[in-house]
Amino acid sequence: MKCLILAAGYATRLYPLTENYPKPLLKVGEKTILDWLLDDIHTSGLVDEYIVISNHKFADHFHAWADAHTLPITVVDDGTSTNETRLGAVCDIQYAVDQLNLDDDLLIIAGDNVLDFSLTEFICYAEEKQTSCTMRYWEDDIKRLRKSGVSEINDQEVLLSLEEKPAEPKSNWCTPPFYFYTRDDAKKIREAIQDGCGTDAPGSLVAWMCRHIVLHSMKMPGSRYDIGNLESYENVQKTYHGITKKGVAES
Repeated sequence: MKCLILAAGYATRLYPLTENYPKPLLKVGEKTILDWLLDDIHTSGLVDEYIVISNHKFADHFHAWADAHTLPITVVDDGTSTNETRLGAVCDIQYAVDQLNLDDDLLIIAGDNVLDFSLTEFICYAEEKQTSCTMRYWEDDIKRLRKSGVSEINDQEVLLSLEEKPAEPKSNWCTPPFYFYTRDDAKKIREAIQDGCGTDAPGSLVAWMCRHIVLHSMKMPGSRYDIGNLESYENVQKTYHGITKKGVAES
């Protein structure tokens, strides 16, 4: 299994902090955001390579971080240098697949989130289901729902639909940026792009996929801290204490 880390964004809402430095390498406590994620995922023993998809502006920072790391990390530079010329998350995924000739199961995660639960549970869930998978969490706030990817789920935890930033959300289930695609399903990403799938948000790929394949959706067993602006970053610095929630999530 390969782990693809989406890290090609420009984090403009965190300027000036991220004007010349990538958000995933910001420190939260004693570790970078990426180190919190990778150190946890590696305990699963199922990932043999971590692939960080960077823009050109920040690629040297990621190379330096990877060179100092003990995990098997490959950095892919997508060649873009501005927020206006970014490829978008879905095209970045396909770009990495093409550059490295990947033919593997793919765990795809956003590189700018910290979690209070272990992602190894999600990996085990995907191994059990033997399908592509997403995660979900319940959101009561209609304003937040309208800024999220909102999913419909049936009683068997099968994902029926996903809509990015809906004006009228069809449920209260949000889908965070953590995905698992089987080797066969990952081969459909190019088809999705050619078929007009949205390419900026990674959830747009899920929206296309759930019309063509079976995906299961695991209830998120803890909290995700999305570092979207300076205030949220300062809050995470004060409140985050690592992985504190373990155990199997209820459906």
